[in-house]
Amino acid sequence: MLADYAVRVEQSRGRRHPEPTHPYRNDFQRDRDRVVHARAFRRLEAKTQVFTRRYSDHFRNRLTHTIEVAQISRTIAAQLGLNSDLVEALALVHDIGHPPFGHAGEKALDAAMRRHGFSFDHNLHALRIVEDFELRYAAFRGLNLTFEVREGIIKHSHDYDAGEHPELAEYLLELRPPLEAQLIDLTDEIAYNTADLDDGCEAHLLTIEQIAASVAIFDCCLQEVRRLYPSAPEKLQFNETLKRVFDRLVSDLISNTRARVAEAGTHSLEAIRRHPERLAAFSREVEEGRRQLKDFLYENLYFSPALEGEKEDAERIIGELFAHWMEEPEDLPRSYREKAAQVRGPQRARIWPAGVEEPLPRIICDYIAGMTDPFIYQQYEKYCGG
Repeated sequence: MLADYAVRVEQSRGRRHPEPTHPYRNDFQRDRDRVVHARAFRRLEAKTQVFTRRYSDHFRNRLTHTIEVAQISRTIAAQLGLNSDLVEALALVHDIGHPPFGHAGEKALDAAMRRHGFSFDHNLHALRIVEDFELRYAAFRGLNLTFEVREGIIKHSHDYDAGEHPELAEYLLELRPPLEAQLIDLTDEIAYNTADLDDGCEAHLLTIEQIAASVAIFDCCLQEVRRLYPSAPEKLQFNETLKRVFDRLVSDLISNTRARVAEAGTHSLEAIRRHPERLAAFSREVEEGRRQLKDFLYENLYFSPALEGEKEDAERIIGELFAHWMEEPEDLPRSYREKAAQVRGPQRARIWPAGVEEPLPRIICDYIAGMTDPFIYQQYEKYCGG
């Protein structure tokens, strides 16, 4: 049973290119399946989340992280009476626009673009992927996803200004996204905050005592576990603690979002959209714990000296490859050379979407953003001498 404020697939705003209905899958289920079968989705398996494989092949990559986000999102959606098919599709597509080398790669690619007067945003790039780059159907370019999934790609984690992004005008930028989309940014954080503690300890870059000394929600759960399992090995005590932190975050998000919706009196999807703020949220107490946990990870893991070398590699590799192709666009693959035909420097290259000129930096950015970690290393060795 869907809540009154849930998105109903039969009321979808539809696809850009109308298609016949499927005999046994609704439109959001078809969107989910199209994402899963996309080349860009498969490439997530070889893109870094936080740790490269030099640490261990047990750690999360961008694909396993995405699967974890989908699992958490489905669970919460079911408890809130939301459309779990839409939520699952949004969770599976939410990271499809990320470049190689994790957040370090995104920062490096954005820096390279800004040197030419542009920028890189993985949400906007994800929309380009599903609208244009995936070529699987004879009748249209892209995946022809429903409006609700495309809107969620854009709005799940960020509010874009209509004046700055006129190309996104169709996505109701003046309104809030549905709760199905609002959830994704929060479930994404639940997934990576807990997973990064797990992988950080496994990599011996974090210790249980170090986490407990800085993160109150973790310390509280650890004390409970040590009372219950005083003789358990430390690794199992850590696992039990992390499980309780995870459950605390998920349970609070469910209960607090339900309470906020009730308090706001938003009994319809339209009311959710027109509410002045997003209603999916943690309680004040747990939000403070989430911030504390996130701050700890930034200070002790993401910017740790042990990972500094890999960040420097990402900046160097992306920066030098970008500069090479700006100078030598004929070294791009044929499909990209065709897009950049007769282009030298930031001149116009092609049209995407209709009426929007694309410069050479954007074409190079598109190429790099689609690469896996192993492939970009190969390209660097080929064109920049390793």
